Parts: sequence; structure tokens; C-alpha cells
Amino acid sequence: MNRGLPDTPSWLQTSQKLSHVNTLLQTLGERERQRETARRASRRRRSPVLNVLRSTERLHHYSVAAGYANKWGNRYLYSEPYDRTRVVVGIDEEQCVVGTGDASHGRYLNASWVREMFGGKWWIATQAPLPNTAHAFLSVILQPVTRPPQLLDASTTSQRCRVRTVVQLTKNVENGRVKAHPYFPAVIGASWTVPPEERVSAPSIKVTLLETKSIPEVHCIQSTVSIVPISSTGQEQEPITFRHMMYTAWPDHGVPEPEDRASLLAFIHLVDRSNKDTSSQPHSDELYPDPPIIVNCSAGIGRTGSFIALSSLLRAYDLFASDPVTNLTPLPASPLGPLPSEFKDDLVAQEVDSLREQRPGMVQRDEQIMLIYEVLAAAFS
Repeated sequence: MNRGLPDTPSWLQTSQKLSHVNTLLQTLGERERQRETARRASRRRRSPVLNVLRSTERLHHYSVAAGYANKWGNRYLYSEPYDRTRVVVGIDEEQCVVGTGDASHGRYLNASWVREMFGGKWWIATQAPLPNTAHAFLSVILQPVTRPPQLLDASTTSQRCRVRTVVQLTKNVENGRVKAHPYFPAVIGASWTVPPEERVSAPSIKVTLLETKSIPEVHCIQSTVSIVPISSTGQEQEPITFRHMMYTAWPDHGVPEPEDRASLLAFIHLVDRSNKDTSSQPHSDELYPDPPIIVNCSAGIGRTGSFIALSSLLRAYDLFASDPVTNLTPLPASPLGPLPSEFKDDLVAQEVDSLREQRPGMVQRDEQIMLIYEVLAAAFS
């Protein structure tokens, strides 16, 4: 449990020096460009660029869910998840399970299983759902067990582990452009029917807004939403509820203003506490205490990656009101090799590089990397 603030780590004090930061940003940028080279090659399997790759291992490691069959489900061009970590939703009602990887018969969702390097928690990082992917997105929440498969995590448990928290880090409309399509109504008590995408036999989902409230001190709009499949037999099923938490002070292609940094830190703490709260859930004694959280911005990479990185480092330093995850299984080594030795003690550098190994473009902008340093330093003060 949190026993008071620990001292600021020495690496955090020294890592914000200009020379260190400049070298780090160049190094992380170059490594991501190498990943992008492999991603482009995976989109064009016969591309001459294959000849410059050192091994087919790298091509396989960084292959993305590209192809005409999946384009309909991507909000942005060339923003696809890696095949080896992408979330795959079962194709019909009987097979509506959540898995990972190269599933030729699964439903496509632009979402990735992502594990914190130092905090150890699993997340589902995703783009904001489109109207034609909202059903697949909600189907993930309907699953009684939503855990990364053993391919990614050998400690996977069969304990009831349903997603009960969704974090949204973008407003639906920013600067006149749609950044996220709503998938639940704005009026309390109102319901929407969300149909599956074409050629999918799963039932439509009834989505009802139960409650909404504003939490101004953390720039959060918190909504409680229920979802239930509409049975073709008319038989009533038990609704599933989840909490939707929108943070409204993080602009696209940027970072929160300095005066909003404290609210971001408080919001991260609120999300962590909320996800552990089972008081509104049925069968609460059977529930996993801290299930994976779904988090999205618009593309699900920049703000999303920054949020996960901050959560990981706060958890690793016991700055949440809970014990950090222990006995972590090491994440797979990067085909690019480790970061240079000068960054071995820089946990922000290590975390960002690790997240980029799991979903392309995570912590997309240099100023978002600097935000992680700054907010983490503020957490120790």
C-alpha cells in the first residue's frame, strides 16, 4: 500500500538534462523508424525493402494487420495494430471470445494487448470506435473473461475478469473534426441498438446510459453504461455495466496545459481506484480485483501510450493506493536489441520503447515523452 511519497529517483533528476533528452529523443525516433520500415515491408510482402531487413524475424515481429479486408475498421490510414498483439474478437455469438494474433476467422478490431513494462498491468489500447466497429468493441466488454491469452501471458487465469472501465482521452469533436464517434446515448435512461458489422451473426447489443456526472477538478465526465445482447428468442439476459471515463483537457497533437497537469495526475489515480471498485457489480466476490482497462484517444497511440506509461511508472513506485504487481515475467526482447547503455536506468525511456514494441506509434510525439517526465516528477513532490 502507499505509505507516503518516496524520494524522487536519482535517474529522474538526471534524465531531464538537455543533452540526455536530445540524445534519447533521437534514439527512440530512430528505433521507431526501423519498426516502421518493417511495418511497410509487412504491408508489401514483395517489396525490395525486404532486402535491407536483417532477418525475417524482424518482419514477422513487426507485421501489422494490414490488407483490404481490415481497412474498413481503421480510423486512420497506416495506423494498424501488430498481428502478434492485436485483440481478436470471435466471429459469432457462440465464439465471441477475445484472443490475440493472426486469427484468420476472427473479427477485426484496431486494438492491442499492451502490458506495462514496470507496473505489470495489462491494458487494451485501441482507436476510438467507428460506427462499424462499435459492436466488436462492446463485444470485448461482454466477455466474462477478458485476459491476454497464454501466448502473451502464461499466468492467464480463468477467474471472472470482465472489463469494467473504459478511458477516453479525447473529446468526440476537436477543432471541428470528429475524433471519436459516440457509442452510447447522451440522455440518461435512453437506449441505442448497436448492430454487428456485415456478415457477422452475433446479436445486436442494446446500450443504455444509466448515469453521468461531471468531476470538474479532474476534467472528467464519468458515465455508467449498461449493455446487453438482444436475444433472438426474447429471453432476457443479465445486463453488463461498465464505467466510461472521459478526460477533457488533453488536446489532440499536444499535451495538457501546465495548469492542467495536476488534474491529469489526479485523473490517473481516479481511474485506478475506479477500476478496483466492484460495489456496483453483481457477483462482486467472484470478480478479478483489477481487470484490464480499455483506453483510447482518437488513433489510440499518442495520448493512449502516454497515459499507460504514466500509470506504469506510478504503479512501479507504489504511488497508487495499492500494491504494485510483483514477479513480472520479462517482456519479449526487441529484435532491435536493447536501448543503449546510457538509457538503462531511465525508466521513461525503457517504458516508451517497450510500449512501441507492442503497438505502433505509442507515445507518438516528443512533447508527450517530456510530459511523462514532468508529471512523474510532480508525483514525487
